[in-house]
Amino acid sequence: MNVFIADQIPQEALEILKKNGLTFEMYQGEKLIDKKTLIEKVADVEYLITPLSTQVDQEVIDAAPKLKLIANFGAGTNNIDTDYAAQKKIPVTNTPYVSAISTAEVTISLILALMHRVVEGDALMRTEGFNGWAPLFFLGHQLAKKAVGIIGLGQIGQEVAKRLHAFDMEILYTQRHQAPSELEEKLGAKYVSKDELLKRSDIVTLHIPATKETTHYLGEREFKLMKDSAILVNAARGQVIDEQLLPEMLENKEIAGVALDVYEKEPLVSDELKKMSNVILTPHVGNATVEARDDMAQIVAENVSAMAAGQSAKYIVNSVDA
Repeated sequence: MNVFIADQIPQEALEILKKNGLTFEMYQGEKLIDKKTLIEKVADVEYLITPLSTQVDQEVIDAAPKLKLIANFGAGTNNIDTDYAAQKKIPVTNTPYVSAISTAEVTISLILALMHRVVEGDALMRTEGFNGWAPLFFLGHQLAKKAVGIIGLGQIGQEVAKRLHAFDMEILYTQRHQAPSELEEKLGAKYVSKDELLKRSDIVTLHIPATKETTHYLGEREFKLMKDSAILVNAARGQVIDEQLLPEMLENKEIAGVALDVYEKEPLVSDELKKMSNVILTPHVGNATVEARDDMAQIVAENVSAMAAGQSAKYIVNSVDA
């Protein structure tokens, strides 16, 4: 066996591996693979394909002395000790870009659902129902003329901006460096400071990676800067907000609503958030579309195949000395 695949992935990847003469085993468990099993399975393999939900730390890497590549099935790589892999001369790859549209669409759906109270309405109709249309009944808010603050104008942030621009919204964004003026013009986006974005935005949406620098990028100080009528959407990584503060912020009406697709202690989520009607919770489905997952499968399989053929892999995220 050349390749171990730590979770079930689309058939397209398996066909590519077979075509290139690679033998593989794919984990078939209903739950995520446990660390003990992962260590046993990588003991004699050259290539590991792993989902971003599986931790590949020093112990796992040391258990695989023949390992030549870790191909992460996901855009983020915070589940892998990339620095240690580099020390062991093992490149780590990811699957960037191809999930941007799907994640942007999920972000838009969460924004619309919060602003128009779609989930609340569905719950109402499945329980006591309603008495009929009335002028002041169940009011939400339209997106037109509102300001959206996009934290991180990378591939996903750009796709979000493009779509919300069509809703006639003011597009604000912040990140470490200002984007090129031609991109700003194309998206109708204005670069502002973090604090200005939080103060002015009716909707704040996060699209930054999980790093030491971005951990709790939004905390109590930042929540208090937001409008009390603003909503917060996170389809990036759970660690970028201080999630445990959200129930208090919502109860005190510091912010008006929250939609989360990712969680700080994923897959766990607090019981307090589950009980709140102005909170929408989805199970990390940002890129859970057939199209995105097929594209991701193609990338990991082609990277493994390239390395096996003595060629370079695409999208290496760690610096491996020759």
